[in-house]
Amino acid sequence: MMPGKPVADAVFADLEPRVLALRAAGHNPGLGTILVGSDPSSAGYIRMKQERATQLGFTNRHVHLGDDATQADLIAVIRDYNTDPDIDAVLIQHPIPANLDYEAALAELDPDKDADGAHPMNMGRLALGMPGPLPCTPAGIEALLAFYEIPIAGREVVVLGRGFTLGRPLSMLLSLKRPTANAAVTVVHTGVPDWDRYTRRAPIVVAAAGVPGILQPEHISPGAVVVGGGVRYEGKKLLPDVDVRCEEVAGWITPRVGGVGPTTIAMLFRNTVEAAERRAAGSSVASRRR
Repeated sequence: MMPGKPVADAVFADLEPRVLALRAAGHNPGLGTILVGSDPSSAGYIRMKQERATQLGFTNRHVHLGDDATQADLIAVIRDYNTDPDIDAVLIQHPIPANLDYEAALAELDPDKDADGAHPMNMGRLALGMPGPLPCTPAGIEALLAFYEIPIAGREVVVLGRGFTLGRPLSMLLSLKRPTANAAVTVVHTGVPDWDRYTRRAPIVVAAAGVPGILQPEHISPGAVVVGGGVRYEGKKLLPDVDVRCEEVAGWITPRVGGVGPTTIAMLFRNTVEAAERRAAGSSVASRRR
């Protein structure tokens, strides 16, 4: 098994002295969160993130907009966070109600305050291999594979799913020339009729489709490394992409609960601390690149 908690614990252990150094220099890291609507799963995720921010001693601001919130209401909160000197990073909890435009709201966010690494500018930085906040779930998966010493460089990784929050950025991240990546990445999706032909040959498979139980034991090779990144909720019930019987075939596999989730949250706080370090130094991502 590859549980995410030990990975997250290692990340937070690395962040603790950095937070203390920032605080000693008079800059307390600040996280701003936005929840729109009444989705219970989203509310639960925000609550976990707020609790962790409190544990770390962060400045912790939260705005909860109701189901009747307008696009203008959401943009007003984002702009307020953009100019708040106590807030280093901002998270817009996704998904938001269908009547609102998430991409348009995200574009309003200061990309240097992007806690989730999802801003179009940061996606562009990722594609070009430039410094910037990394998407949290993909970065968490990279950290998880590195922690368990799964060889990545030069090997094929098949990502099942092409969504903009996971499959697409993960494929870019794992193909970058960096010590914990440098893989040959193949992206398949439900529009590929024989997608299992690719997953069966791959030593590493990441399920990121958001389709419950899509990855079955017959879709992977014996001894493969399997990461379950995609999930869907049915009420409060968690429905992962990876069928539990894959444990009988895989060599390494993330657990049904507690796999990628803890590492995603850890990466959110790593992005926040890095944003605080940039602001404390009086620089931006762009200026640090020069």
